[in-house]
Amino acid sequence: MPIASTLAPSTPSHVTVRTADGVDLAVREYGPHDGELTVVLLHGHCSRAELWTRIRDNLLRRYPTARVVCYDHRGHGDSATASWRTYNLDQLGRDLRDVLDAVAPIGPVVLVGHSMGGMAALTYISQHPHEIGTRITGVGLIATAANGLADAGIGRLLCHPVISLFHAAVRTAPTLMHHAKVLAGKAFAPVVRTARSGRRPVGPRMLTLADAMHNPTPIVTMSAYLKAFADYDRTDALATLSRIPTLILCGTADLMTPPSHSIAMATAVDYADLVLIEGAGHSVILEHPTRVTEALTRLITRATPETVTRPLALVA
Repeated sequence: MPIASTLAPSTPSHVTVRTADGVDLAVREYGPHDGELTVVLLHGHCSRAELWTRIRDNLLRRYPTARVVCYDHRGHGDSATASWRTYNLDQLGRDLRDVLDAVAPIGPVVLVGHSMGGMAALTYISQHPHEIGTRITGVGLIATAANGLADAGIGRLLCHPVISLFHAAVRTAPTLMHHAKVLAGKAFAPVVRTARSGRRPVGPRMLTLADAMHNPTPIVTMSAYLKAFADYDRTDALATLSRIPTLILCGTADLMTPPSHSIAMATAVDYADLVLIEGAGHSVILEHPTRVTEALTRLITRATPETVTRPLALVA
């Protein structure tokens, strides 16, 4: 048995990073503070850093000299709320810069984003292309897209009149709308618990809906980011990614960001590692954490020096 598989993940270090516009972000650091490599895990819309738990722990066991950083986006999880006008992807790119400057000012960084987290990573890359190949040595894009969210899958609803009515209702009666979401979340709680426990499979359509309703993200946060998705386009960042190892992963049953988005991104990035997991939905990091970890292991191995990424292989 590899010794690495018996080591427990380290106790997290809780850090508060204040952004340039004064919003406190809840950041958690795992592994050695002077780790030779930093892997930053970025969660998706209406999610939080906790959803990376199994993948995070897997990576810490495989790479004990690396450091893993997770944080909640503004308006999500334990991070502070802010003006709804700042709930957009450009701001998430700036927030990522503030986090990196605070907790990983030096050394190689691998960015891994799920859904909106992947969009935040692409936005950061577009904002700081000079860091690709120097500070940023690898990127993982999971169940995400570079543009055209309103062109396929459930994303087509972004421009539907019903969604416009939803945004208007949230603006005029945010408290009432939030209470309705809380009630729906309680109804879907058993579905989410079942999916996370792995006791039996949950269909991708049901899990997508359950995750959206069960999470505690405020309704104003949910609405504002949805509006930002409608005209999102970071295809300019894809050519830059050809300079570094890039993983693009998606489930074949993803209704939010269908595989067509991942295939389009992989076509634009030289030597990208494209992984399609059969039958997985948008919550692929919950449904198939082992498969996702295997893909991230390949990414990290390609993106960093051997002395950093070589897992422990001693036999007990």
